[in-house]
Amino acid sequence: MGEISEAGDFGTRAAKNAAIAEDVVAEVARRSREARGPVLAVTPAGVVATPDGLAALAERAKGYAEGARAQSTRTAYRGDWRRYEGWCAGHGLAALPAEPMTVGLYLADAAETYAPATLTRWLSAISVAHTLAGHHLDTRHPAIRDVLRGVRRARGTAQRQAAPITTPVLRRLLDTCAAGRVIDLRDHALLLVGYAAALRQSELVALDATDISVSDQGLRLVIRRSKADQEGAGQIVEIGRTGSPTCPVAAYEMWISASEISAGAVFRRVDRHGAIGARLVPEGVAHVVRSRAGRAGLDPMIYSGHSLRAGFATTAAIQNIEERVIAGQTRHRSTATLRRYIREGEIWRRNLSAAVGL
Repeated sequence: MGEISEAGDFGTRAAKNAAIAEDVVAEVARRSREARGPVLAVTPAGVVATPDGLAALAERAKGYAEGARAQSTRTAYRGDWRRYEGWCAGHGLAALPAEPMTVGLYLADAAETYAPATLTRWLSAISVAHTLAGHHLDTRHPAIRDVLRGVRRARGTAQRQAAPITTPVLRRLLDTCAAGRVIDLRDHALLLVGYAAALRQSELVALDATDISVSDQGLRLVIRRSKADQEGAGQIVEIGRTGSPTCPVAAYEMWISASEISAGAVFRRVDRHGAIGARLVPEGVAHVVRSRAGRAGLDPMIYSGHSLRAGFATTAAIQNIEERVIAGQTRHRSTATLRRYIREGEIWRRNLSAAVGL
């Protein structure tokens, strides 16, 4: 009986507090209708916004929520959602809220054309859209789960990996950069800095002049934001001088001197007349890599902008550099991903065919 009485007392107090909160909010709203921006009131029920401020707060909250994911992810999700909506419209099915069977049919329809990894991303986009709209989509429902499992069993889950650009391959790419031309100086610096710092495409093109400091020892790069640092805590990467013709620091200095860049983006577009334009986009790195690979007589389609980063890790493993040291430069969150490159390097360092007497 004591427990029931205590619970009843608590319920009565909560009701009274809620009533007081409503009175306070109404009074604050009445007094602040002419005020600009959202108004907050502290009540026994907590911190609440006045009706006048809710719309502004909702818009601000929406902005923060959207910023929780990288811009590239948001762009991909929007495209994925439009594709899904179009498919549903074409089949007379409701896109939102969707029945699990609808989503399962959508994934099954694309399974013969698209990789399992792509289907998984599409499902994430659909799920996020439902969550943001206040609906629940059970992605573990058999109509969805079993379709994806079946696709993975039938198609496999291995993703196509871009070929790593190891140091010997990089030298071939660098040999295609003629001396003196602005675009060649840019590409020479971009390839060497991207490789030596093991940067992602997005990190490389995001570099500003103020993010790089030059010393007698080398370069100190501040990576403001990256895939592994979505909240922008910042990461430091260092590149040492080598004194060789392929010294990344010297290449960077020559590019900065020729371009006269002192602020803003370091790596920018260069037209056929040598005019320097706006900041390169991440896909621009892949274009440079493939263009130089083609000129070097290599198959450009097996390389991507990621090949520089992968090549650094692979070459470092070939040179017997410790995993923790490699990870310190690449800043990999997943040791499994890093070890894939290390294993590839070890394969070529240890010639097992020769070791067994072949």
